[in-house]
Formats: sequence, structure tokens, C-alpha cells
Amino acid sequence: MQTVERKLSEIDGVQFARVNLSTRRVTVNWQSQDGTPPNLIETLENAGYLAHLPSSEVSEDDQTLDFLIRGLAISGFCSMNIMLLSVSVWSGADPLTRHTFHLLSALLAVPAILYSGSVFYRSAWKSLAHGRLNMDVPISVGVLLSFALSVYDTFVHAPSVYFEAGTSLVFVLLAGRALDQMMRKKAKSAVAALSRLMPQGGNHYGENGAMEYVAVSDIVTGMRLLVPPGERIAADGVVLSGVGDVDASLITGESMPRRIEPGTIVYAGELNLGQPITLRTTTAGTDSTLSEMSRMLQAAEDGRGRYVRLADRAAGLYAPLVHGLSAMAVIGWLAATGDLHLALTIGIAVLVITCPCALGLAVPMVQVVLARRLFDQRIIATDGSSFERLGEIDTVVFDKTGTLTTGTPSLLNGNEIDDEHLALAVQMASHSQHPLSIAIFTARGETAPYSTLPLCDVRNFPGLGVEASYGKDVYRLGRPDWDCVSEGDNGSTTSILSKNGRFIARFAFGETIRPGAHDLVKYLADRGLGICILSGDSEAAVKAVATALGIEDYRARLLPGDKITAVKAFQSDGKNVLMIGDGVNDAAALKCAHVSMAPSSASEIGRAGTDFIFQGESLAAVSATLETVMRANGIIRQNFGLAILYNVVSLPIALAGLATPLMAAIAMSTSSIIVVANALRLRSGEIKDTSMHRAPSRHLAEPVL
Repeated sequence: MQTVERKLSEIDGVQFARVNLSTRRVTVNWQSQDGTPPNLIETLENAGYLAHLPSSEVSEDDQTLDFLIRGLAISGFCSMNIMLLSVSVWSGADPLTRHTFHLLSALLAVPAILYSGSVFYRSAWKSLAHGRLNMDVPISVGVLLSFALSVYDTFVHAPSVYFEAGTSLVFVLLAGRALDQMMRKKAKSAVAALSRLMPQGGNHYGENGAMEYVAVSDIVTGMRLLVPPGERIAADGVVLSGVGDVDASLITGESMPRRIEPGTIVYAGELNLGQPITLRTTTAGTDSTLSEMSRMLQAAEDGRGRYVRLADRAAGLYAPLVHGLSAMAVIGWLAATGDLHLALTIGIAVLVITCPCALGLAVPMVQVVLARRLFDQRIIATDGSSFERLGEIDTVVFDKTGTLTTGTPSLLNGNEIDDEHLALAVQMASHSQHPLSIAIFTARGETAPYSTLPLCDVRNFPGLGVEASYGKDVYRLGRPDWDCVSEGDNGSTTSILSKNGRFIARFAFGETIRPGAHDLVKYLADRGLGICILSGDSEAAVKAVATALGIEDYRARLLPGDKITAVKAFQSDGKNVLMIGDGVNDAAALKCAHVSMAPSSASEIGRAGTDFIFQGESLAAVSATLETVMRANGIIRQNFGLAILYNVVSLPIALAGLATPLMAAIAMSTSSIIVVANALRLRSGEIKDTSMHRAPSRHLAEPVL
């Protein structure tokens, strides 16, 4: 709190800054002469804190999880106390004590059955209303019927009731449901994250030439907008005046800034890095490229939501079978004995003893243990259903910048440059935040020389470079075509150091391939998986990385929509795609893929759109995830087999009328314990992974243009 408040208070114009730790919000009072707000967000990011404008939205997932936890607490309290009372009854309590305990159990069961169990009833009703049977249907029928019959038996002084079975059933299943919901909650909406990066409006020249701020929704085609340095463009358009660079990584994922000048087409979401520019809009604010990205991402998220979970698919077969057998038991015993109460009791015993506790815990329990195992390997799972989907992949698609490479330029020919010239360049680069200047500065190392030349009048020229003076000499570090004689390549990934317009040294830049990338590509190829690179970067840059890694299928200069089209083309050919990407421009394609992964260095939107996030630099985490999930999917199948075996054994006992409430409670608990114990096996054991050793960082042999 002190750090944030101090950093903000140091900004000119900021009069007051106060942090609320509970709500994670900062209130800032500021004032400036021209009405321009101080750069608060960038200041916080430079201090190590991600910041965005506040949102008052409360997600539905948060509300659902809160309800599940409250319901779990209530049902746990009620079921444990009812079980204590039931033990006394089973131990031989006299009729009056037994009746008193049954009445107390009925009172305790009411909140557990009516409140905690309502999550199952609503789901079951919704499923039946759409002509389907899900796992909540037999749960609801068994719980409500057992409760109703137990209330009746209490008032007629029957020797046994099912209160403990019904409430324990609700408690155990709510535990599984809460664990599953916790996994889902980690998958934040990428659309909401993208909306925080989208510009809210722009500065518009009115009819009388006066400047006014207009919201994105009010921007129409033909408007003249002024984009100051450090702000994002609010709508697609054509530059009318101004020369400089824009950061297009939000749209294309390219790591290098893009040069713009009058006549250049620019897109909403690009960040102006240079001097102020004026543009004429070619689309409305709501029809811009960035808005279209948001709509594509929303559509991809909705598509992912239609994925049917394994437990519900199993319930589609399980529910009709159990209901049919229960109905047959009621009809058969009623026809054989004429005793409706006995027939209903046996029918309910069938529902309770064959309860889907094991089925309900089979998947979420393994998911929780698997999530912990992956977390120990620095891999975070954000969606429980992704474990099943990951086991089905046959094609792996990579983004390039920030995924196969580290995403930051590096100096390739530092060892070819004279130490004196490198030291001078480092000294000049220290005055600039341009990515290429940072690459030169970081290439100095710990022991390399640092020039002590008393440079003066150091100035940054946006889009060109850095200029400094020493006596009558003028030094420049920047673009090859900036008033100096270039030797060699004139590309955007080359910088020139000059003295009085004469060439001194050339600096070539490329990208650094992530550690583990070579091993991962070999791992995937050995398993017969298809491999492809989809990138928004230039053809030469993508080809260089693909050649270095031995990947034959690669595609360059792709916009976000093109990546979605490519992924869908794979899917139309029957492929199940694992996509690994990191940028905002990858988010919609990540959501569209069968399953997705991203490094922790990815953008917030990139992380929000993925099923798995791995920490650290090495791509060995991808192969480790595949190996671990394969083993987990095997344990899930074993749990389903155990659940089926349990029902095969217990069902004849219930149909024969031999299942007492005590037997039903013990059998139900035993099945759940077996499933949990089997899931815990995943915590131990070796995971075969030939790529977990840490590979050295490698540079491309040639600059990426």
C-alpha cells in the first residue's frame, strides 16, 4: 500500500492517492493545466503492479461458488449431527428416545434438504424441462423421496428413517460440486480482460476545430482523431499527419514496433509510441478491428461452454437405468406384497444405495489432485474439462512471438562490435525505453565496459532514435536511414551508431528461442502429433524460427481472424487442436481450439483464454502436462469402473429388500472413500518426461527482419 501510494504521489499533478487493500482499488485525485490525465497505469506497471479501470461486475461463477460453500457448511453441520443421533438409534435406543431423535433429525434435515439441496433441484428441473436427464435428476429424486418418506415414518413411529442418508448424500455431492466450481472459477473471462485494454474513446476535432472527447460508441466514419503519445488508437483509420512508431502487438502479436507516416493504415488498439498523430477514421468505433476481436472472443467462449462434461455424459446412461430399476422394484414389491410403504422403502433404498456419489466425485476429485500435481510442476490448470480434452489432441499449433521465442529482441552480433563502440551505444541506449535500446543495454552484461564519455544534450527522437553530443561531435543511435551512411541491412531490426553522420557500428537484432522448444518439438513429433506455427509476424521472422526448430508447416502475417480460420480449418478436417499462444491477438483462437496453453508471461487476455498456464521460461512444461494428464485420465476411467462395480454389487442387495438405512449410509460412504483414495494415487509416482531437463537458451543464427 505504501509503495503504490508513494509512486503515485510522486507524479506531477497528483494531489492524493489512497489504496483500499480489501477492494484492491486506488483512489487518485489529480489536476493538470491542460486537462490531460497523468499516466497512472504505466507508473503502477513500472512499479510491478498491473492496473486497470475498475469494474463493478460480479461474475456468476463467484455467486455460484459462494452458494455452494454455504450449502456445504449447512449440510455438513446437519448431516454430522443427524449421524450422531442415528448411531444412538442403531445402538438400541428405546422407542420414546428413538422417536425423539427422529424428530430432532427431521428438524436438522430441513435446512440441508431444502436449502443446500436446492442447487440439485434447480439443475434437475432445468434438465427435465429440456427433455434431458443429467446426474442431478436421480440425486433430486432420491433425496426428496427419502426425506418425504422419512418424515412420514417419523410421525408413525417407524423403527428406521433415511435422514442421515439423504443429508450425507447432499453433503458429499456438494463437496464434489464445490471442488469442480473452484476449478472453473480460475478461468476468468478473456472478454472482460480485453475490454479493460480497449480504449474508451478518443480526442475528436469538432466542426469549429475545438477538441472534444468522444466515447468509442460515438465515433463514426470520417472523424478526425488526435492520438497523443502513450495512448491507444480508438478506431481504425488512415494517418493524416505525424510520423513515428506504433506497438501493434495487441492486434498482430509482432514484437517490433511498426513505422507509420501520413497515408499509413492504423488499427484500433495499437499503441502510439512516438509523437502525436492525427488520423481520419475509416470505421465506426464499434466496428473496429479491436471490437471485432472482442466479438470473436465472445463467440469462442460461448462455443467452449457447450462442451459436455464426462460425468454428465455418463449420467445420461446412468439416470434412466437407476430410475427404471427403482420403478420396477416399487411395482414388483407392491404386486408381490400389496404393501405400498414397503415397496416405496425398497424403491428409495435402490435410489440411495446406488447414489451417484462415486460418479459425482470421480472427476472433480482427480481434477483437484491433478491440479495440485501440476502446480508443483509450476503449471496451473484453469478449467477442469480441459484434462479430458487434452487427452484427445492430435495437432499442436504454436504462436511464435512470446511462445516459441521469448518475445523480446536480443542483440545477435554483440561479440562482433568493438568494446568501446558497444559501451558508447549502451550509454546512449540507457536514455531510451525502445525495445531495441533495451536489448543493447541488457547485452552489456555485468562486466562489459560502460562508456564514461561525458555526453550532453541527450534527446530522444520518436521513431528515429537517440542523439547525444560531446563537444562538437554529434552521436546518433537509431534507424539506419536516419541521417547516416548505412552499411548492411536497412531493416527495422537493425540499428546504426554514427558520429557526425559517419557509420561506426551496426547492431543486428533477432529473437531468442525459448528453452525446451527443440525438445518439445521432438517430443510431439515422436508421438505422431501434427505441428504448425500461426503468427502475425513477418514471413522472414516466422521462417527463421520454423527452420531453427525443424517445423515445416508455418504461416505468417495472420490477423486474429485468420488464426481462428486456420484453427477451424484443422477442426473441419477432424483434428483436435492444442494451441499454445500468449498474445491478445491469440485469445480468440485459444478459446476456439480444443484445448489451449499459455506461458505465465502472456498478456492477461492471453492467460484468461487458456486452459493451462505454465510458469518459467522452459517449454518442457508442455510435455510434462501431457504426461501427467494422460495418467490422470486413466485414473478417472478407473473411478468410473469402480463406481460401476459398486453399483453392480449393491444393487441386488437393495432390490432384494435387504438394504437398511444403516447399510445404505455405510455403502454410500464407502464408495466415496474408495474413489477419493484412488484419486490420491496421482500425488505419487514418476511421470515419464524426456524433456524436463532445462535446455540452454539459443539464439537464431541470423537476424529476424
